Amino acid sequence: MSSQPSKALETFPNPNSGRDFHIHMEIPEFTCLCPKTGQPDFAVLYLDYIPDQKCVELKSLKLYMWSFRDEGCFHEAVTNQILDDLVAATEPRFMRLTAKFYVRGGIFTNVVAEHRQPGWQPLARVELVQFDTQSNIRG
Repeated sequence: MSSQPSKALETFPNPNSGRDFHIHMEIPEFTCLCPKTGQPDFAVLYLDYIPDQKCVELKSLKLYMWSFRDEGCFHEAVTNQILDDLVAATEPRFMRLTAKFYVRGGIFTNVVAEHRQPGWQPLARVELVQFDTQSNIRG
């Protein structure tokens, strides 16, 4: 695999496609250019997804993210483009991309885009209560 920026996203088979499980990734060094000024924009991206048959391969994801470094992109457009590309590559049951852009002109921008596979519903959330084993008191 190359170590140059690339729009190619590689995948691998989901090791447990019979179960919904949550994959969380933090991408703290995303950069692109402001399409108006050409100045760099910086963001932390949070990718959360429940895979179906495929998972995204991490090195290809890194090189994909790197490919935006010299592109002029509006925050809203690049967030949705990344989500669309990841959905096309992995066909997940659920995927959410949260982009937290650093301040530009005194304004922080957060963009959240989601995809749900038609017919997929999340399982009910299970809340676990922790107990202090010494005193049997809920913590």
